[in-house]
Amino acid sequence: MDNDYTKILACPRRPKSRLQAGFTLIEIMIVIVIIGLLAAIITPRLVGRVEEARVIACKTQIKGLETALQMYTIDNGMYPTTDQGLHALVEPPVIEPIPRHYSPHAYQERIPLDQWGNEYFYLSPGNIDEYGRERSYEIISPGPNGQIDDPTAPGYDDITSYEITEEENQTGR
Repeated sequence: MDNDYTKILACPRRPKSRLQAGFTLIEIMIVIVIIGLLAAIITPRLVGRVEEARVIACKTQIKGLETALQMYTIDNGMYPTTDQGLHALVEPPVIEPIPRHYSPHAYQERIPLDQWGNEYFYLSPGNIDEYGRERSYEIISPGPNGQIDDPTAPGYDDITSYEITEEENQTGR
C-alpha cells in the first residue's frame, strides 16, 4: 500500500543549511574579540570627551551668570556684594546695599550647580589681576575636585569667569 505517509517517511532528510546550523564557537569568539578591541580603542576617547563636555557646559553656565550680573548692574549701578551673592539674581537682596531698581522679573530663575554638583562661588569685588587691578567680580566653579584651589598648585582644576574672559580675549571671540 503506497500512501502519502510512507512517501514522506521514505524521503531522505535534507541536511540543514549553514544558516540553520548556527555559528561555531570559534566564530563567536572572534566576534567577541573584535568587539572587545573596538571598545578598548573607543572608550578612552569617549571618556575624555565627557569631562571636556562638562568643562564646556560649566563655562557656558558661568557666561550665563555673567550676563545676568551685567543686567543687574545696568539696572542698579552696582554688582551684588559677596554677601548678597549670586542669590541676588534670583530674589532682591535684603542685605545692604539694597538695589533701588531691581527688576520685577528675576535676573535668573535659579542659580544652577556646576556640572560636578558644586555651588558656584561669587566674589565682588573680585581678586586682583596680574596688573594689580581689582576685578569687579569673579565667579568660580571648584571643578571636578569640589575645592577652591590655589591657581599655582599642581592639579588646579577650578574654572573662573576671569579665565574664561582671558581665553576669549586670546582667541578673539
